Amino acid sequence: MSDPRLETIDRVFAGAIRAHEAARSADQGALLRAIDAIADAFRSRRRLLVFGNGGSAADAQHFAAEFVGRFQRERRALAAVALTTDTCILTAIGNDDTYDRVFARQVEALGESGDVAFGITTSGGSTNVIEAFRVAKARQLTTIALTGRDGGDAGRMADIHLNVPDPSTARAQEVHRTLLHAICEVVEGGL
Repeated sequence: MSDPRLETIDRVFAGAIRAHEAARSADQGALLRAIDAIADAFRSRRRLLVFGNGGSAADAQHFAAEFVGRFQRERRALAAVALTTDTCILTAIGNDDTYDRVFARQVEALGESGDVAFGITTSGGSTNVIEAFRVAKARQLTTIALTGRDGGDAGRMADIHLNVPDPSTARAQEVHRTLLHAICEVVEGGL
């Protein structure tokens, strides 16, 4: 009798491989536009503002860290800010206003024309990501949504939509991390 744990592990790997292969064979036009928008912002000494909830918050922090520090080679520090990190700001806005505005308020404070607002939401329906995009658009930031499923409202309202149309949050998040690393590698290589 086979071990059911091994069957689960095999299913997880098979699903991750399928999701990655689907992303690899998809039209890469949106990914190239996202790379260009981020690289152009950095070349112009503008900022990348990144945000998301839960695992996407962790991805936002990881993504920003790769640009502020370095990804694979030494180069100048790049202005990337994860809007998920300051607990004083997050809790003050969540308490005094609403959690739906925790990223929008920060985009209002930090975002300027020429910056990029990069929202990560596997559901595509995170209200706080959508609200941040509303503010970003009003302030003339380029908006990029990294989503799962059908992309939801966040995907539909973003200037650039990177979608992993897998119904599984876990599989979408795995591909998100690969896409984020691809963006880092290409942007860093072109600077």
